[in-house]
Amino acid sequence: MAQHDLILLGPPGAGKGTHAEYLKTDMNYMHLSTGDLLRVAVAAQNNLGKQAQTYMEAGELVPDDLVIDLVAERMEQLGSDEYYLLDGFPRTIVQAEALAEILEGIGREQPLVINLAVSDAEVVRRLSGRRMCPGCGTIYNVHRDGLDIGDNCPQCGGELYQRSDDQPEAIRNRLEVYKQDSALLIEYYRQRGQLVTVDAEQGQEEVSAELAQLARRGRLY
Repeated sequence: MAQHDLILLGPPGAGKGTHAEYLKTDMNYMHLSTGDLLRVAVAAQNNLGKQAQTYMEAGELVPDDLVIDLVAERMEQLGSDEYYLLDGFPRTIVQAEALAEILEGIGREQPLVINLAVSDAEVVRRLSGRRMCPGCGTIYNVHRDGLDIGDNCPQCGGELYQRSDDQPEAIRNRLEVYKQDSALLIEYYRQRGQLVTVDAEQGQEEVSAELAQLARRGRLY
């Protein structure tokens, strides 16, 4: 059984989605995505949902205090034998400090923070190789699937294309934004002894094996 609640960090193209899916399906983690929590709250039209909807409809970021309250509410509902995997939270030091207080308040240990490390060159290679199907939404990759712009989707026959934000220059811009946003957060967790860095340029099986080992090991801090 897993020993740690987890937070996954990493730049675009690090494989967070793929590795989160492995932790959910193979290691029975409860996936707590702030995006999903916001959508559920808005659909339910509860107090938090109504407040968040105002910002979302205006195309603005939902304020820290609302996101924190939403996460706190969900965590208080978790059973003591459930382990969570946080996705999209925390994004700031304010959120990280609030998370620490939430967990202390409900008697849970502080999470293990896994930083999926990938070089800029590899991120550009991975993301610039993505091809989308406009018909069924399936995502392919030139390097993995051998399909390129203008080829037909094997699923529905749609003509594959490349999104504008998967162009190399757009990817590099996204990387710079990520580095600016994440640097303080990574250092925050490093200083607290909660951070472990995993080489995400390894094969998927190697990364999965390392994640499983980290999740099951004893306390690091």
